[in-house]
Amino acid sequence: MLLDNSFIVIFRRKIYDEYNDEEVELTKKEIKQIGRLLKGKAPHAEFDPYAPYVDWFKWDDAKHPLSNAPEPKRRFIPSKWESKKVVEYVRAIRKGLIKFDQPKEEPRFYSLWGDDSSSADRTKHLAYIPPPKPKLPGHEESYNPSLEYIPTQEEITSYQMMYEEDRPKFIPKRSNILFNNPVDMLRFTSFRSIPAYENAIKDSFERCLDLYLCPRVRKKRINIDPETLKPKLPNKKDLRPYPFACYLEYKGHEGAVLSISVEPSGQWIASGSKDGTVRVWEVETGRCLRVWEIGEAVQHVAWNPLPARPILAVSAGADVLILNTGFGDEEEKKEIKKLLHIGTPTSTDSDDMSSYLSWLQDEKYDCIRLRHYRTVSSVVWHRKGDYLSTLMPADILLPLHGLPVSLAFHPTRSIFFVATKKNVRVYDMLKQKLIKKLETQLREVSSIAVHPAGDNVIVGSKEGKLRWFDMDLSSKPYQNLDCHRKDITNVAFHRSYPLFASCSDDGTAYVFHGMVYADLNENPRIVPLEILRGHTSSDGRGVLDCTFHPRQPWLFTAGADTTIKLYCH
Repeated sequence: MLLDNSFIVIFRRKIYDEYNDEEVELTKKEIKQIGRLLKGKAPHAEFDPYAPYVDWFKWDDAKHPLSNAPEPKRRFIPSKWESKKVVEYVRAIRKGLIKFDQPKEEPRFYSLWGDDSSSADRTKHLAYIPPPKPKLPGHEESYNPSLEYIPTQEEITSYQMMYEEDRPKFIPKRSNILFNNPVDMLRFTSFRSIPAYENAIKDSFERCLDLYLCPRVRKKRINIDPETLKPKLPNKKDLRPYPFACYLEYKGHEGAVLSISVEPSGQWIASGSKDGTVRVWEVETGRCLRVWEIGEAVQHVAWNPLPARPILAVSAGADVLILNTGFGDEEEKKEIKKLLHIGTPTSTDSDDMSSYLSWLQDEKYDCIRLRHYRTVSSVVWHRKGDYLSTLMPADILLPLHGLPVSLAFHPTRSIFFVATKKNVRVYDMLKQKLIKKLETQLREVSSIAVHPAGDNVIVGSKEGKLRWFDMDLSSKPYQNLDCHRKDITNVAFHRSYPLFASCSDDGTAYVFHGMVYADLNENPRIVPLEILRGHTSSDGRGVLDCTFHPRQPWLFTAGADTTIKLYCH
């Protein structure tokens, strides 16, 4: 059943009035008002919501304000928060954290014919330079030029001797001068007898390159003297004293001297040679006092760091001998003799270590013999003289992740340095754990030395490079020094002077100035001082070891030429 449209309209206009219980029919005006209310507008269409404001209050002759409340106290008391903010800004301005833009002063005058590169304002105006126009042909390019434009035969010969860029690109010709053949003489008699220009294509190509490839923008060239880019190093005279001249030679070994060590007081020096002997020399005179015949090549010698214990550790093959040098007074000799006597031959207390190391009493040299399971390459004493460490090519006691090549004790703390072929591992001996690993970035490490302060380490390599590490700064090298042409055999620090040295198989020893400051904000200063030459190469080996005198700025070097040299200042 279909409903009429009028019925639907009437039904929409009716609403139920609950109060009067009746249906009320709305008018069109009421429906429009409801629609405007639903849209959020005013119910009456005549109402203007944006009518101009009418100030109904009369301000004429007004004697009193609208509010007669008293002024608040905060308007008379200075704000402490604002004063704190002002103090903060003042401190920032004094420290330079806040900078004000200073007004730019425009120059009223400038040099008209001055250098364009120094004038920043002039370069802003013209950034494009038009290409130069080619030179128009003149009288010398004529088919029949005048006599003053024709070069002589000597000038033509001199043109051939010039460089190509300096040589004239066009040489004028005339038939009755440059040609001896009568046929050629008649070739330029008229304009129509002139042939085509032979360099036309070449000149057009160069012109295209000049227009297309060459930039037409002004280039700002900075003229910098290369000498100013070099770091300013102090004068070497201001860094004295340091060793630079050979003062004394110690001769007596028949083979290459592999290792040297200076006694803590600086009076004696010990040396181990490939000829199987250990010698003790007097430093100031060069006199050989004692000789021990070990029987095989001596790899390393090391004095005990305590002056009251003149004991010498010697590594030869798989054995380490703790020798009594016989120096000192009677009480020290008795104490050392008692110390180096262990009675019957015994082994280590630990069953695990007994297969690797054994302690024996050597009757021949009246010393202690430490027998290892492999060849010992070096021996290092602790600063207190109570402990020593030995190095073998392959150690299975510690997981080093690489073959160890050098050892070192920290000069003041209980820290132990183990240098492998690729890096340096730093151990805490009390906690028995790894605390740091220094990345050398080298192909193969050969030696290591610790600064007397203990915060800096130098590492030598078999590629002739030195690495300086600042342990407080980073685990990567602070300074890279490429100095030697061959393998670096050893590096050493001086105990009291700011000096360190390196020796190499190229037969030279380098002396450096290495000042370490107590202020942590200032970086170490490294200055190369001297190259010491004097040893001759033998079987491809040069200087095998170097060490400083404990009190004087002297350097000892041991070479493959069987000699030991002392360099003084």
